[in-house]
Amino acid sequence: MIDEQTGEKRRGSFWRELPILLGVAILVAFLVRAFVLQTFYIPSPSMEHTLNIWDRVLVNKLVYDFREPRRGEIIVFKAPTDWQSGTEGEDFIKRIIGVGGDHLVCCDAQQRLMVNGHSLDEPYIYKDEQGNQDPAADEPFDITVPAGRLWVMGDHRSASGDSLEHWEQSENIQEATIKADSVVGRAFTIFWPVSRATWLPVPDQFDAIPDAAPAK
Repeated sequence: MIDEQTGEKRRGSFWRELPILLGVAILVAFLVRAFVLQTFYIPSPSMEHTLNIWDRVLVNKLVYDFREPRRGEIIVFKAPTDWQSGTEGEDFIKRIIGVGGDHLVCCDAQQRLMVNGHSLDEPYIYKDEQGNQDPAADEPFDITVPAGRLWVMGDHRSASGDSLEHWEQSENIQEATIKADSVVGRAFTIFWPVSRATWLPVPDQFDAIPDAAPAK
């Protein structure tokens, strides 16, 4: 037998508590978005075909509070002013090729980038429908990434406004790199569309890159 009076009290209590529960849920969602995870969509072809236009990625915003960004990771960052197309605070997404102290050279005899003297195979670089792959870089360069900065490139090299493009324009290493503390977070998975859902791990090829030589 159900006590009708008790049942009414429970229903009344639920409706009184509902606004509190909704408020807590909204607060938790806000905190997660602000400090832990955030979704981003891909508006350009600069990372094809690792990331295609309108793909949606999930970004870990907390990871770099505990460690520095690493080579090979795909990151979202606040674009430097001279990289922006007119939208203040514009976010970019690229792959880290070099971190502070790294010596990057284009190219070896097989037209591969060299990082700290090690040739880097890049199977993720864009290929067209005929299987023709973009070159690792369209012009030779020889740079050292300043401390606290990152050299970033799009996987679709011929369609990416990135460190190489800005180096070719100015040959100013500060303008060609981004501040490590401008990074919003690491993109670690494509979650939409479902047909393209996948993790975004660091390619194994980056494991063999040696640390940069100490500055003299």
